[in-house]
Amino acid sequence: MRNRELANIFIKIGDALEFKGEMPFKIAAYRKAARTLEDLTEDIEVLWKDGKLTSIPGVGKGIAKKIDEYLETGEMKKYKEAMEGISSDLLELLNIQGMGPKTLRIAHDTLGVSSRKDLEKVIKDGSLASLPGMGEKKVENIKKGLEVFSAEEKRISIGIALPLAEEVIDWIKQAGVERVAPAGSLRRMRETIGDIDILCASNRGGEIIDHFTNFARVERILAKGETKGSIIIKEGYQIDLRVVPEECFGAALQYFTGSKPHNIKLRSIARQKGLKISEYGIFKGNNKIAGREEEEIYSTLGLAWIPPELREDRGEIELGKAPELVDYDDIRGDFHIHSNYSDGVNSIKEIAEFAKGLGYEYIAITDHSKSAKYANGLDEKRLRKEMREIERVQEEVGIRIFRGTEVDILRDGSLDFDDNILQDLDIVIAAVHMFPKQDLTDVILKACSNPHVDAIAHPTGRLISRRQGYKVNINEVIECAASTNTALEINCYYDRLDLSDVNARRAKQSGAKIILSSDAHNLGMMKGMRFGVGVARRAWLSRSDVLNTFSAAQLESWLKERV
Repeated sequence: MRNRELANIFIKIGDALEFKGEMPFKIAAYRKAARTLEDLTEDIEVLWKDGKLTSIPGVGKGIAKKIDEYLETGEMKKYKEAMEGISSDLLELLNIQGMGPKTLRIAHDTLGVSSRKDLEKVIKDGSLASLPGMGEKKVENIKKGLEVFSAEEKRISIGIALPLAEEVIDWIKQAGVERVAPAGSLRRMRETIGDIDILCASNRGGEIIDHFTNFARVERILAKGETKGSIIIKEGYQIDLRVVPEECFGAALQYFTGSKPHNIKLRSIARQKGLKISEYGIFKGNNKIAGREEEEIYSTLGLAWIPPELREDRGEIELGKAPELVDYDDIRGDFHIHSNYSDGVNSIKEIAEFAKGLGYEYIAITDHSKSAKYANGLDEKRLRKEMREIERVQEEVGIRIFRGTEVDILRDGSLDFDDNILQDLDIVIAAVHMFPKQDLTDVILKACSNPHVDAIAHPTGRLISRRQGYKVNINEVIECAASTNTALEINCYYDRLDLSDVNARRAKQSGAKIILSSDAHNLGMMKGMRFGVGVARRAWLSRSDVLNTFSAAQLESWLKERV
């Protein structure tokens, strides 16, 4: 699939146009196309060959023409035009928190900053701070943003790694392998991972490795043996495969899933029992007594099986028995979806029909409010119109659709809509979309205490790949949410995953309710719910902690009674 390849091209076009100061609507069009392609489940080449490019929601004739040109010739005129005079190294700097297009243009034109190395130099020698509108504090923020970006650049987002691993696993299965699974931090559903590790059971190691290294998108083969193989694919990611005998698969899966601190604890328990544990099994002397199944490893040590997401040495072993964690099959609906009324791609009816196909009992349409002009935010008149359409579509499709909004929290803590319209909505999710220098704790606490606010969206504002978020005391927000019975969101978009697993566990311990939300702007993004479920499981959340497990009737009761 070349979906992500094309998405990356449109992202670069958008970034280049932003750097050059083009009109915002042009930039938004390319970024919207990129987002659509990233989350498209169908193969773009198949749709292209079938003449169905314009059937993709959000892909108009102009974008379709550019896709056609690229898939036909391998080039795109608009891309060359946008990138003229701009290097990829320069555009990369836009991903650093604090380096907006205006700041980057000044640094580029005045100081010749064209790469990360250049930026590090002008930060160090003080010349960046001397530019108009900069100063030491802003430069310090850019320096921190650069550190975050550099650290995360070496890791792969779970939203990229998991679908890719699943694609490779399907390819491995075509070689007649039945037992195959991801391992490492990917299986533990960490938000970012290093290399993609896959484990399979077979007595035909060399044959399986040979098949693995013939994966369609292989750029380079790093290793190819009888039990191990390692490849670099065209997107630049490393994937490692290890083949073990069937009788060792359980032990190897446990061992290579980790984490290292978790495994150290298990080895300590094994030694106390006179046993030895390794990737080959559990041994008493020279006799192997367990290893075929992963559950055997834990039961032989006198423990109940521990779900992979919990294996971080955070008390899961001492607990004795793992808690009953929320699972994807428990999810009955989605609380945060954008339609084409604001900056989403799809109509309310398309969203409702797709949600029904996912088996959902309900959804909430939560388009942006009027202050979010960049996202075509709704004013009161358009919101009223949308509410009427929601009621009509609900009857047509036969799924409960909650009338909602993602209302902006303004600088003084007030909301972007007045109470007279908020009280007519079924669900109100309040969110910060600004990044001023001051601490926003009091601003968010004021919104959290508003009786019309049912939930706080992406509470820290972070983007994993490039920004830490706004200044906020998240512990105070959690305590306020618990005391006011306001839910906190785990935003399931893979570059947010906000709340993090650590903060979501704090919320559970404080008694705050959690909602899982896809924050979908197209249908494909609705499937990202599973990434949020991974965070919830890592946070030890049970069904009772997560409002998405409620029936529509239970949810309606909670919304009415929560204040």
